[in-house]
Amino acid sequence: MKETVLTFRKAREEGRKLAILTAYDYAVARWVDACGVDGILVGDSLGMVCLGYEDTLRVTMEDMLHHVKAVVRGVSRSLVIADLPFLSYQVSVAEAVRNAGRMFQEGGAGAVKLEGGSAILPQVRSIVAAGMPVMGHLGLTPQSVHQFGGYKVQGREKAAALQLAKDALALQEAGVFSIVLECVPAEIAAFITRKLTIPTIGIGAGAECGGQVLVIHDMLGMGYTADAGAEAGSVPRFVKPYSQVGEQMARGIRAYVDEVRAGIFPDSQHAYPGDPRVVEELEKHFGPGGTNS
Repeated sequence: MKETVLTFRKAREEGRKLAILTAYDYAVARWVDACGVDGILVGDSLGMVCLGYEDTLRVTMEDMLHHVKAVVRGVSRSLVIADLPFLSYQVSVAEAVRNAGRMFQEGGAGAVKLEGGSAILPQVRSIVAAGMPVMGHLGLTPQSVHQFGGYKVQGREKAAALQLAKDALALQEAGVFSIVLECVPAEIAAFITRKLTIPTIGIGAGAECGGQVLVIHDMLGMGYTADAGAEAGSVPRFVKPYSQVGEQMARGIRAYVDEVRAGIFPDSQHAYPGDPRVVEELEKHFGPGGTNS
């Protein structure tokens, strides 16, 4: 069954948890889609995991479209959700609608995700009114990392928690089909989840959200990559590594390097046999050792 915004809403009604992962290219998207996730987020976290940036702020629309197109080509059933990058929707409502439209028209996405609360309600309403599904994103919103003073848990204090709840309800009223809650205390995220009729998707927001999302590089043990501000190689508190692909890759790469340098690879099983008679003819023409006679 093809996942859509309607199946996301149905999951909320039925109390079924939604599993979402990021993907940034065709090959990984095929694996993730085949394993049955409900949604694939092409996050602007690709700035760190694919492009080597320190944050998401340098990611452009062209960067996002390049990766969204690749992911869409590898997906047959999951809902592909594309992040709108920094400054692609904040400047004006018209620009927000135009850039969202590019994600659908050029990229082939099934939904877009915007960070922020009350400040972006006009953009959300206009994008939804134009027929494009929108996912919200509250709590730690990486595009606002400088405003927050770093990657910090959001909503711990009374005023901040109250604003989170107000923003979540306002986004729901504006038409979003779900909301990501990132790095929010579990109790606050649980309260917001109960107050909404649309699913919440947690990342560092506890078990009572309507679903979960992780950066695939993190959950596969490929090293810290995304939004918690940890040093390279460490793992954010909210990440559970389900595999150690990074270690497996390192073992494989080192073994390859060692065998190449030792002359072990390639062996006869990994080479194409030729006709000795052809070699003899080559030697007659060029001489042994390849010198011209």
